[in-house]
Order: sequence, then C-alpha cells, then structure tokens
Amino acid sequence: MLDCACGERLHTRTAAMMIWRSWKISLRIESKGAAPGENKMTHDDYLHDARMQQQVDVVFGRQILQYTQALCHGNFDYLERLPNDLLLQILAFLELKDVALLAQTTKRFHKLCNSPEFWEQTVRGRCDKLTPDNGSPSQNAMGWRKIFFAFFNTKENQQYVHGGS
Repeated sequence: MLDCACGERLHTRTAAMMIWRSWKISLRIESKGAAPGENKMTHDDYLHDARMQQQVDVVFGRQILQYTQALCHGNFDYLERLPNDLLLQILAFLELKDVALLAQTTKRFHKLCNSPEFWEQTVRGRCDKLTPDNGSPSQNAMGWRKIFFAFFNTKENQQYVHGGS
C-alpha cells in the first residue's frame, strides 16, 4: 500500500483500487468537524477519468500525476523506495561515470550521490592508498569528495574511477 499526503488530498494505492481522500481546510465555523470525503476507483477507472487526473495535476503537480498513472499501469519504482544505506551499498558497485548519470535522475539520487557518506565510501572502498595522513576529513578540511579528486583521481589511479584492475 502506498500513502501520499499533500495539501488537502491523500491518495492510497492498493492492489486493485485508487482511494482519494480529501478534506476541507477552512477557518469558517461551518466547516469545522467536516468529515473527509473519499473517492474509490479501480486503476482502469482512474486512468480513464480525465477530471480526476486534472484535479491530481492541479493539487499535486504533473510529476505526481505521472507517478500515479505509472502505478496504475503496474510500473513500480522499487529503487526509489529503498533506504539510503542500502542504496549506498548498491552505489559501491557502480563506476563513477554511472553514479554521475544516476545523480541526474532525481533530487534524491542527486543528494545521495553527492553526500559525504557516498564520497567517504568511495575513498575508503576504491583507494587503497588511503593513509591516516590523508584519510580523515576531520584532519583534512577538504571533505571526502575533495580528497578523492585531489589525491586519487589521477592518471595512475584511473582503475579506481572506472572500475578496472
């Protein structure tokens, strides 16, 4: 089950249904205590309901509209749902050029691929020349990313960047 909350609408996607809940946010006394509304529809009905899709576009934006349409078509983005620590483990197997391309796909991957945790992992995992003198950002105010590019991204160390041996 997937839940998303934003503004004044909530949608839940189950195996067979889209459930849209809405509630009024108002300072008017007559709206106080109003029960939320609920609209249940099958995935197929949602995909053919232009009015509902227009409302989703207005309230949530084009990206969420496309995401809900993809879910109804059965296209799930499991990678986006993984926790960061697991994604970091997966990133350790990628070449840096592929990490750079992944960083361009979503805000989350951009942030993760540029995070200090990723660059520490990269330096420690790919650079066997790491020493106590150059291996601690606390000792070196440069940070892990700058350490990598300053000390390890040289011609003689390209195998660490491109995954060769």
